[in-house]
Amino acid sequence: MSLVFWGVLLGAFALLFFLARKGLPLWARVLAGLVLGGVVGLLFGEAAGQAKPIGDGFINLIRMLIIPLIVTTLTTGMIALGDPKRLGSLGLRTIALYLGTTTVAVFIGILMAMIFNPGEGVDYASVGATDESVVAEINQRNEAAGAAQRTAAQQIVDVIPRNVVRAMGQEDILAVIFFSIVLGLAILAAGDRGKAFGAVMESAADVVITLTQGVMWLAPFGVFALMSWVLGTQGLGVLVNLGKLAIALYIACALHIFIVYGGLVTLLARLNFFKFLRGMLDALTTAYSTASSSATLPVTIGNLTKNIGVGRAVAGSVAPLGATINMDGTSIYLGIVSLFAAQAVGIALTGPDIVAIAVTATAASIGAAGIPSASLFLAIAVLTSFGVTSEQAVLIIALIFPFDRLLDMMRTLTNVAGDATVATTVARWEKELDEDVLKGGEPAREKVPA
Repeated sequence: MSLVFWGVLLGAFALLFFLARKGLPLWARVLAGLVLGGVVGLLFGEAAGQAKPIGDGFINLIRMLIIPLIVTTLTTGMIALGDPKRLGSLGLRTIALYLGTTTVAVFIGILMAMIFNPGEGVDYASVGATDESVVAEINQRNEAAGAAQRTAAQQIVDVIPRNVVRAMGQEDILAVIFFSIVLGLAILAAGDRGKAFGAVMESAADVVITLTQGVMWLAPFGVFALMSWVLGTQGLGVLVNLGKLAIALYIACALHIFIVYGGLVTLLARLNFFKFLRGMLDALTTAYSTASSSATLPVTIGNLTKNIGVGRAVAGSVAPLGATINMDGTSIYLGIVSLFAAQAVGIALTGPDIVAIAVTATAASIGAAGIPSASLFLAIAVLTSFGVTSEQAVLIIALIFPFDRLLDMMRTLTNVAGDATVATTVARWEKELDEDVLKGGEPAREKVPA
C-alpha cells in the first residue's frame, strides 16, 4: 500500500507540474491540489498520513516569510503614507471594522445553532471512558492556556517588545507590527537622512515579495499533501456523529462571507464581490488547507496587492493586524459550540445568557492565536461562563477534538476572507485601492502619463 501511495503521489505531483507548465492560474492549481489530495486521502486512509512531512515543509516555507514580510511591507507602508496623521484614521477604521464583523459573526453562529440544534441527544459523558488520553490532553492544554493568561494591561505592555530579535523569533506578530510601525515613522521623521535606509527597506520588501511568489508556486503540492493527510487520517466518518455541528458551522461561515463580507466589498469598497473572491482564491485555499491565519499571511498580502489592487501601505498593515485580532470564523465557532454544549448538558439559555455568550466569545476570539485549533481551547472559557462545569466543558471539547481540524479549516478560511475584506474596504476609504487591478486592466499606478 505504501509503494502504491507514493506512486499515486508522484503521479499527482506530475499532473500539478504539467498544469503549471500549461499556464493554469495558481488559484486553479491550488484547487486542483485540494481536490486531488482529498480524493487520495479518502482512498488510501492512514497510508496518506505519509504525505504530512511534505505539507509541513510547505507550511514552514510560508512561516519563514511571515516576519520578513511584516517588517519590510509595514515599514515601507508607513513611509508610503507620508503623513503620520493618516495612521490614526487607518488604525481606527481597521479596528472598528474588525470588531463589528466579529460581533455579527457570534450572533450568526448562535442563530445557526438554534436552527440545527446540534447538541440534542449527544452523549458527551461517554467520552471520559473511551478517550481518556484525549481528555488528559485537553486538560493539559487547558491548564497551560490558563497559566498563560494575562491581564489587559499586561497584554498592552507586551505589545512593546523588550527584545525585537526575540519577538521575531517567537513570531510575536503584534510586537513585530509595533516595531515596524515605529521604525517606519522614525524613517519619516528623519527626513532626508532617512531616505537611504527607506530605499533599502523598499528594496527588501520587493525581494521578500518575489520570494513569496516563488514559494507560492509550490502551494498546489503542499495543499495536496495536507489534504491527503487530513482526510486520510481523519476521514469523513467522524462527521456522522457530529454532522449537524459541522453543517451548522460551514453554513454559518458561508452566510457570514457572502452577506457580511459581500456587503462590505460591494457597498463600501464598491467592487464586484465574486471577482474579489476569485482574486483571493490563493489565500483562501491556502487558509483552508493549512488552518493557520498566520501561515497564510504572506499569501494574503500578495493577493491583496497583486490581484485586488490594495496599496502596499494598507495591505502591509491591515492584514497582519487581522491575522492577530480578526477571528470571525472563531467567533462563529464559539457561538455554535456554546449552544451545542448547552443543548448536550440540558441548560436552558435565557436572553442574558445569549448576550453573555456573545460578549465572551467576541473577547475570546480576538485573543485567539493564528494557529491550528487555538480556538478549541478558548471554548472552555466560554462554556464555563453560563453554567457548564469545567469537567463537562472538557468532555465536550474532547468529543469534538478528533475532527476539529475539518472545522478549523473553515474557520481559518473565514478569518482570512475577513482580513482581505477589511483591508480592501479600508483601502477604498484611504484612497489606496486601484480598481483597474481587479478589473484586469493595467494598474493605474503603473501607467505612464500621456
